[in-house]
Amino acid sequence: MSSGARIREGLPFPKGATWDGKGVNFSLFSAHATKVELCLFDGAGKKEIERVELPEYTDQIFHGYLPDVRPGDFYGYRVHGPYEPEAGHRFNPNKLLLDPYARAHAGKLTWDPACFGYQMETGDDLTFDERDSAPFVPKCVVVDPNFDWKGEPERQYVPWDRTVIYETHVRGFTQLHPDVPAKQRGTYTGFTRKVLEYIRSLGVTSVELLPIHTFLDDSHLTDKGLRNYWGYSSIGFFAPDPRYSFEVEQSLREFKEMVARFHEAGLEVILDVVYNHTAEGNEKGPTLSFKGIDNASYYRLLPDQPRYYINDTGTGNTVNLSNARVLQMVMDSLRYWVQEMHVDGFRFDLGTILAREPGGFDQQSGFLRACSQDPVLTTVKLIAEPWDCGPGGYQVGGFPPGWAEWNDQFRDTVRDFWRGEANATELAPRLSGSGDIFNHEGRRPWSSVNFITAHDGFTLADLVSYNEKHNEANGEDNQDGHDHNRSWNCGAEGPTDDPEINELRNRQMRNMLATLLLSQGTPMLLAGDEFARTQQGNNNAYCQDNEISWLNWEIDERGKTLIEFTRKLTSLRRSYPILRRNRFLTGHYDEDLDVKDVTWINANGSEMQDEDWGDGNTKCFGMMVDGRARATGLKKRGEDVSLLIVLNGHHDLVEFTLPVCAGGDRWKLLIDTNLTELPDAPPFSTGDVYAVTGRSLLLLALQLDAA
Repeated sequence: MSSGARIREGLPFPKGATWDGKGVNFSLFSAHATKVELCLFDGAGKKEIERVELPEYTDQIFHGYLPDVRPGDFYGYRVHGPYEPEAGHRFNPNKLLLDPYARAHAGKLTWDPACFGYQMETGDDLTFDERDSAPFVPKCVVVDPNFDWKGEPERQYVPWDRTVIYETHVRGFTQLHPDVPAKQRGTYTGFTRKVLEYIRSLGVTSVELLPIHTFLDDSHLTDKGLRNYWGYSSIGFFAPDPRYSFEVEQSLREFKEMVARFHEAGLEVILDVVYNHTAEGNEKGPTLSFKGIDNASYYRLLPDQPRYYINDTGTGNTVNLSNARVLQMVMDSLRYWVQEMHVDGFRFDLGTILAREPGGFDQQSGFLRACSQDPVLTTVKLIAEPWDCGPGGYQVGGFPPGWAEWNDQFRDTVRDFWRGEANATELAPRLSGSGDIFNHEGRRPWSSVNFITAHDGFTLADLVSYNEKHNEANGEDNQDGHDHNRSWNCGAEGPTDDPEINELRNRQMRNMLATLLLSQGTPMLLAGDEFARTQQGNNNAYCQDNEISWLNWEIDERGKTLIEFTRKLTSLRRSYPILRRNRFLTGHYDEDLDVKDVTWINANGSEMQDEDWGDGNTKCFGMMVDGRARATGLKKRGEDVSLLIVLNGHHDLVEFTLPVCAGGDRWKLLIDTNLTELPDAPPFSTGDVYAVTGRSLLLLALQLDAA
């Protein structure tokens, strides 16, 4: 029977290719197409064996049903319509297109002129190219969505105040791991139980994975023998990238199994997602999916020149979330990853763009309102990268209640303080949850995702080892990446045998880890920082799918010592709830309880005064957090242990008088970043003077008076 005879009308929903046990329903949105053809391929995904026109068009959705298509079958679309770039339309049925709702992909992109809707060699995007792109592009795969979660426990939601995020990369984390079988390294299956035991042992609760949605390697990188390692070049929002699969055709199953193992280990899975742009670039980019399905709907185009794209992302195009169907696609994708793939949250790359309407960033944008009311998404963690390169793109603190945000002001100020370029006045708000930014509309301190390093930029070890970036391996003459890193090499550029410099570097790493994990807010660690991983000074390793980016598990004694220090910090954070309060520290006097939640202490042991705050040289100070302060809105005295954090950003030793604190008269030393091991010594008395080493941090706990 010919395909034309067996095709049925099907339904406009759900979108994508949906197998019902007997056949597959195909559904594709396009507001401006005139015809859609479904292309089926042989078992190798190479040869086109059928071309079937979808017979129905309902509410701008083309649809049809084929009874003999099965999971594992390969498909793609050819979409007909006007090729009028100056009107924003770029339909070209010679180009095989990926289904935006495809649950799996197979095959790699081969950069060939046929992948472009115009005659690429001419450089003129107004021309029309008649070459077939099918031999050169990936194919979609019909999937069986059924999966036995094997009794996976219900999601153990980690409260925000207990959350410690660990940012890492699927391939990079296990590619060199000696305890992972060689064939499984760098894949979803590489996160074995033993690997997850290590992550869990660090005291982190939530693993944030760099993008795993199907993405492409840019042609300018492949031409230089490089890869798009980070993955911020999405081309499909429903499919895990097959490059991370042990068995390519099993990417969906392997991802689900990985999530199940994470949950079994008590760890959350947070996905870094890229809904702000796609891999199709600008008018000179390829036609792979959205551009050929309905360019004018999927992308923001210049209103008076729709041939060209609005480029708020810096990548050539911007996804048009002002279109209801495009917004629906993003929301469907998010719910899919929660409901079908069991992930626990999302970090939104260039999140400001998602909240931008034609008039600019809008806290009441369609996307933000959709997320706020969604009964599925309100149960998971939503984290924004609150900036982009568009107008008004910097919006730290501007997202609505319920969102957390990366806080680059924490990053910059902490870096500056420990290299001697910031003072107490600048650092104090960052230590106390950045209430000056986030304390509004009932938001909580956890809204501030504090970090000092992330995938983009120096690692922690490089931050204290290099004054300048060293990105020569990227092939751009070291012109790429940030120039202002707020780093300090401690006296020598790169590796050195100087013992004093190395000891200072080690102390500086301990200082920054301690500042991160003892501050109010949600801490985020970059994987490998806990053992001083280096990228040899490369601060933009987005294209380095090699030893520059992969974690090296041959950990020396310095690294092992730093791991234990990190574990101690996370243990202290768990043990002392006052380090992760759900109320902002304000320093205001509570008349009902006769207590201040935080008191800032000068080196002489007294409360800091206006002249201290106004002195730009005040770089040694204390933060005394009173455990008696109310922990909630109830007028009830708290029962937490009071803590004192002393930070000395001076290059020289400072004698610091330990202050008086109600409830006790002795301070027990918990951390001194100048010491890798604390001496077995009795507690200090209030009024004692502690010699605080230059560039070091202390943590002390108040010993309660005997009853």
